[in-house]
Amino acid sequence: MNRRLRYAVMLGALALAALIVVPFFRSQGTRPAGPAGWAGSAAPVFAMHTDTGLPASLANYRGKIVVMNLWASWCPPCRAEMPDLERLAKEFGSRGVVVVGVNQGESASRAAAFASSLGITFPIWVDDQQQYGRVYAALGLPTTVIVGRDGIVERGFDGPLTLPQMRAAVAPLVSVQ
Repeated sequence: MNRRLRYAVMLGALALAALIVVPFFRSQGTRPAGPAGWAGSAAPVFAMHTDTGLPASLANYRGKIVVMNLWASWCPPCRAEMPDLERLAKEFGSRGVVVVGVNQGESASRAAAFASSLGITFPIWVDDQQQYGRVYAALGLPTTVIVGRDGIVERGFDGPLTLPQMRAAVAPLVSVQ
């Protein structure tokens, strides 16, 4: 085989290999990992119960802006964030914003005692199977997901938020009615 023919065969083989191998290394889109990747998608709805045993579901809040915060009592950043979530609930509640605390994997009594110790008045749900944590691919706790009035996820955050960050995330949704 002459030199030019070998060169052409090698280039063809390399091109074929690239066509086969490159798709395996290509990103599966530009969707970010974790809860932020859910922006623009319908929020999943699971049947939950509150810390007092009442049925609860995200479907009951259609028409409201929902700030869903995933937390656990053993999580120090969750404890630190809770008073700001309470302030947000009181500040924006009259404007159609509902804050919901979704306990991840603990008992209803433990969730209730934790919320009571901090003076939390917003609804506390118990997600003993950690369905929301799994579906939103929460990298840790706390994790916050903001769901618009239409049931579409607007924003998602891994890690604690400050009150100014919460206000900044919610304010644009409140002004659009």
